[in-house]
Amino acid sequence: MSGGQLAALVGLVLVAALVGWLRGKRPVWYWLGFGWLATVVRLAWTYRSVMEACGLTEQPSRSRVILAAAMDRVPAQAVPKLRRMRITRSGLVLRVKILPGQEVLDFDAATERLRHSWRMHGVHVKALKPGFLEVRLIAYDVLRRVTMPRKLPSELLKVPVALRADGATHVRDFRASPHELVIGATESGKSVYLRGLVAGLASQRVALVGIDCKWGVELAPFSRRLSALAYTPEDATVLLDLLVEEMTNRYELIRASQQLASDIPPESITSDVWGLPEDIRPVPLVLIVDEVAELFLIANKSDEKRRDHMVTQLVRLAQLGRAAAIYLEVCGQRFGSELGTGATALRAQLTGRVAHRVNDEASAKMALGDISLRAVGAATSIAAERPGTAVIGLVTGGWARIRSPFVSLDQAAAACAEHEHLTPGIPALDAFRPHHPAAAAIPSPAKQSV
Repeated sequence: MSGGQLAALVGLVLVAALVGWLRGKRPVWYWLGFGWLATVVRLAWTYRSVMEACGLTEQPSRSRVILAAAMDRVPAQAVPKLRRMRITRSGLVLRVKILPGQEVLDFDAATERLRHSWRMHGVHVKALKPGFLEVRLIAYDVLRRVTMPRKLPSELLKVPVALRADGATHVRDFRASPHELVIGATESGKSVYLRGLVAGLASQRVALVGIDCKWGVELAPFSRRLSALAYTPEDATVLLDLLVEEMTNRYELIRASQQLASDIPPESITSDVWGLPEDIRPVPLVLIVDEVAELFLIANKSDEKRRDHMVTQLVRLAQLGRAAAIYLEVCGQRFGSELGTGATALRAQLTGRVAHRVNDEASAKMALGDISLRAVGAATSIAAERPGTAVIGLVTGGWARIRSPFVSLDQAAAACAEHEHLTPGIPALDAFRPHHPAAAAIPSPAKQSV
């Protein structure tokens, strides 16, 4: 073997090693550098045969049948038309014009067959408009190492909290989904999801109120950014009463501003706080309830009356809070109807659903059973070694897998401390406003005499 041939062979080996390393360690670079070309060629070459094999073709039109008969040929099956193909950092996005008589569910049922036929990691289908749908092909596991996009939305009450399995960013939009239920077992990533949400809200003009019946160990680190915080069920009862009173005052403000007189233009009439002038509009308020089951549990018969009153106030906030810009983020390790009276009524008002890994199927059914049985199965099959992975119900319908980027407790607490000046004061909740006295020196333990 000559020196030139040896050098060429060594070069090929190095290139192959580089490609293999990129595929395993830097899948984005591999896809954008090499993977997309092979996939585009494979898709273009096999598109018709794959559509036929997956049962996504239809009988040809009458004109094609007549033309084929005139030419003594067998008419070909009609295939959905591929209108556009776009390369993204996570795969390909296809715009497909479906055939008459087809629907999105036909393609949704064939996603596994399409995934194997085109050798992709995942296939996701979404309707665009009548007659057109989007088929998103995912080239690699985007949830294995979560990397959030650099450009993220920064609107009021919109917080990017996770990455979806289809490569899109999952944004917690309080205006679109006012209240949310977040469940997850210990070490499932539920706390990390909550930290990311609090850190995102900390930089916005939003009042944050916490109820943490685990003696405040989860929410106390964020107290510099909290307008109120309750540590015990007894304090939570009083705080919920004050929040209901605050909600009532906001409704009174809306009614007073309507001024339903004959000379008032219709466009100036509003039924929520967002239609009020900015100078009198109350600040949005997000109530975070950590470990909601602690609010339902009772130790004896005397606690039952307090529990029922507290749950009733929570349900009232969930039913009426949206128009008053009061939003709920209810978290817990488990959530089921056996918690007691009011659990199902509260669940019905929590339109947003996030289910991390759970220990029992009942909790997954309580969170996702009214969305999809497939979502329940996906939630119960989340691996323990992938914390932060969850199944969510989408506002647009259906469900999706997400995974939150890791946010440490220090990072979330630092974000709250940095934006402490944005903490709005709500007079009705001043009794529960966390105080931060100057840090005192901690005395060392006294030496014991021998």
